[in-house]
Amino acid sequence: MSWGSELWDQFDNLEKHTQSGIEFVERYSKFVKERSEIEISYAKQIRNLSKKYQPKKNSREDEENKYTSCRAFLSTLNELNDYAGQHEVIAENLTSQIITELSRYLTELKAERKSHFHDGRKAQQQIESSWKQLESSKRRFERDCKEADRAQQYFERMDADINVTKADVEKARQQAQMRHQIAADSKTEYSNYLTKFNQEQNEHYYTLIPNIFQKLQEMEERRIERVGVSMKTYAEVDREVLPIVGKCLDGMTKAAESIEPKTDSKQVVESYKSGFEPPGDVEFEDYGPGQTMKRTVSETSLSNSRGEAKERPGGGKSKGKLWPFIKNKNKLSLKLGSGPEDFSHLPPEQRRKKLQAKIDDINKDIQKEMDQKDALTKMKGVYEKNPQMGDPASVDPRLVEMSMNIEKLQSEVQKFEGWLAEVEGRLPSRSDPPRRQSGLYESQHSNSTMVDNNCAQDRESPDGSYTEEQSSETQVKVAIANTPEFDDEFDDGDEETLPTIGTCKAVYSFEGHNEGTISVTEGELLFVIEQDKGDGWTRVRRNEEEEGYVPTSYVEVFLETNAKDS
Repeated sequence: MSWGSELWDQFDNLEKHTQSGIEFVERYSKFVKERSEIEISYAKQIRNLSKKYQPKKNSREDEENKYTSCRAFLSTLNELNDYAGQHEVIAENLTSQIITELSRYLTELKAERKSHFHDGRKAQQQIESSWKQLESSKRRFERDCKEADRAQQYFERMDADINVTKADVEKARQQAQMRHQIAADSKTEYSNYLTKFNQEQNEHYYTLIPNIFQKLQEMEERRIERVGVSMKTYAEVDREVLPIVGKCLDGMTKAAESIEPKTDSKQVVESYKSGFEPPGDVEFEDYGPGQTMKRTVSETSLSNSRGEAKERPGGGKSKGKLWPFIKNKNKLSLKLGSGPEDFSHLPPEQRRKKLQAKIDDINKDIQKEMDQKDALTKMKGVYEKNPQMGDPASVDPRLVEMSMNIEKLQSEVQKFEGWLAEVEGRLPSRSDPPRRQSGLYESQHSNSTMVDNNCAQDRESPDGSYTEEQSSETQVKVAIANTPEFDDEFDDGDEETLPTIGTCKAVYSFEGHNEGTISVTEGELLFVIEQDKGDGWTRVRRNEEEEGYVPTSYVEVFLETNAKDS
């Protein structure tokens, strides 16, 4: 059905209807915009949740990642982070494919509607003007006819009156003729206006208005179709991310299926085993008649299950130890919360792991020093090629210092590797027969663990019996709890993000292949989060997830005022 033929007299209602259609598009666009904002907010909350439960560096949670259940949870967090990214994709597509397009379409729709109704009002004004002209000519014709009738009647009265002169009669006759002529002219004018109006009215209601209303109808149908397309796109935007969302969920399922309880149980053994064999049988100690009554702590008692008395060259016995790895010379340092450099206070297996970790850390420091040396060497080469940029000789002292640092660190590595070789060479194999734990340890450290005979004598009671120090076990337990290894294990502090203290511009490109470094390109702008502390490196940040060290000579730093003052 056509609006032009069916709604020819509903101009005002069509104007209201099309305006409500525009308002509907605006309302739908606002709905999609709010949905997009919800998706962005949801994605942000999901990312923050994933970040919140990520293991912290140098924390117990980071240590727990060696278990399959913890790694599965970490994989779930990573998949959740990707899942949040898909909601960001939804928000982005809603904005680009619906909100932006509808905004542009609304501008065009309003302009088109305004143009059509402008043409309609113009046609309406034209037909109204023609109607006014017709009414005016009609009234003029009516007035002139009445004037002609009155003039004719006056002439007839004058002509019948014998008292009126012939000249007056002639004058009245001429006046009547003139009025009749004016009336005839008005009639012709009225007839012309009537014909013209009928033609314009016919064109108005059968041509102009139908055409305008037809354009409005087409415009409205396009608007409705556009809304339908937008609603379909709204559903497709969600449908497009379903495959990736499904992959994220599959990843979570796969992570859950990768959990292996037996493997985790085995890992617990690897993490905490001491490397010692269980204690042997307890020997019988005869205190009957004729036996020595001087009482000493039993070498095989439960309180001494981790220590074994050792014969001194002079014939006396040393005090049994509650913990076989604490040497007398290190008791004070353990009480103060620090252990010996060679980790000799730890069980062999744990000591081996600590030594290996220490060697790895030193190797990392060596690599860092070598990277810095390479960077300075490159900078020296740049100075040699471009003397105006700096003096090559100014770099030499720093190069010498780095070479010495590398030699010192390599010496440290050799020292710890020697201790590691000692531990690995003396760890008991599973085929060895059970031995007293302290016997194994004291065979390695007989000189350091031997107790002075005078110390044993000082602890004898007046009747000659031996008295164990009551506080020794407590002291050892407190000392062990205060060691750095225990502190690190339960250290669960959050790593704080360093604040920005300035900006920098890369003067040269740098390929950061080593751990802790970051690659930069010439002319790139970055944020400075840590100044050069004399090692030739500056810590920078590109964004929230990318930061690292770059050679200070490769960037031009612009520190903030408060950073300079500090």
